Amino acid sequence: MAKGPLSGVRVIEMAGFGPAPFCAMMLADMGADVVRVERANPPQRGLPIPAKFEVLNRSRRSIELDLKSRDGLATLLKLVCKTEISIEGYRPGVMERLGVGPEVCLKIQPALVYGRVTGYGQEGPMAAMAGHDLNYIALTGALNAIGPEGEKPAIPLNLIGDFGGGGMLLLAGVLAAYIESKCSRRGQVVDAAMVDGASLLMASTYGLRAAGVWRSERGSNVLDGGAPWYGVYRTRDDRYVSIAAVEPRFYDGLLQGLGIDAQLLPSREDRAQWPELRRTIGAAISALSLQDLENRLSGIDACYAPVMSMDEAPMHPQMAARSTFINIDGVTQPAPAPRFSRTPSSVGAAPPKPGMHTREVLEDWLR
Repeated sequence: MAKGPLSGVRVIEMAGFGPAPFCAMMLADMGADVVRVERANPPQRGLPIPAKFEVLNRSRRSIELDLKSRDGLATLLKLVCKTEISIEGYRPGVMERLGVGPEVCLKIQPALVYGRVTGYGQEGPMAAMAGHDLNYIALTGALNAIGPEGEKPAIPLNLIGDFGGGGMLLLAGVLAAYIESKCSRRGQVVDAAMVDGASLLMASTYGLRAAGVWRSERGSNVLDGGAPWYGVYRTRDDRYVSIAAVEPRFYDGLLQGLGIDAQLLPSREDRAQWPELRRTIGAAISALSLQDLENRLSGIDACYAPVMSMDEAPMHPQMAARSTFINIDGVTQPAPAPRFSRTPSSVGAAPPKPGMHTREVLEDWLR
């Protein structure tokens, strides 16, 4: 039995891809009893892989129901009566057409938190249109702000829309609604749109823009690679390092560690001198190997870190010390987070094969 902070909470997850499974994974890691409902003959995902590698599906059980049949629909509604949170990530109207939309579910389970995540939201001229992370963040200003000066926007994986602006937003929403439901004994719908969430992640940047200290051109600002003390540099042995010495004291530490005489440099407040500063810092770093930089900078506050590959990251001393990565069934993956001092999260089980727990769950929940 899971013993995380959500132990005893029952969750239904309508099987899908991206943000909803990410939210469900975190709920399950925190101890919730999450049941993933697979539809009979589901649409194929873009990158089909064996079940054990579907890390987002870990820590929970999987059942399969034919929701186009009367029996399958009736079974799902019986499960809804036994749960506190339900989440889905389909386009607007899909759950309603299946007969398990929020109006139906809240009628039979008034305290239910019904979480739904979409790309464009439940309404608006683009609500029903197909899209992916890149399309959603393109509308928010986030994509346009990321990338080198004078070049096309850089693609930040699918972290901003799917997982930050989608899955995390849905998680925060359903947990807030769940806490409220414990007092009111009433459920509600949580509408998490990735365009909303990605826009929310840009709150600070929009504030800087309104204050007149953020330029619209990519790669021309302090936090987008424009400033020479906030960026990525290549070493002598063709590795990369990250430098983020924003505050003056960290900048001074960086220069000291690199052996650069600050008195010979122009003011870093003069944007016109940024290219010269970048050349100076870049030349100093390119003359050193990654190990040289580790020796020079690791012990001082220079806001420096080596750029690790996905193969290297789990073995970095800091990551290893915190067990930030774990291995489940031969698959290296991120450990549950955040950390709880009294009710720690854990990975309850490896990702299940679709439908492998159907009989077990029905006997457990509906007995």
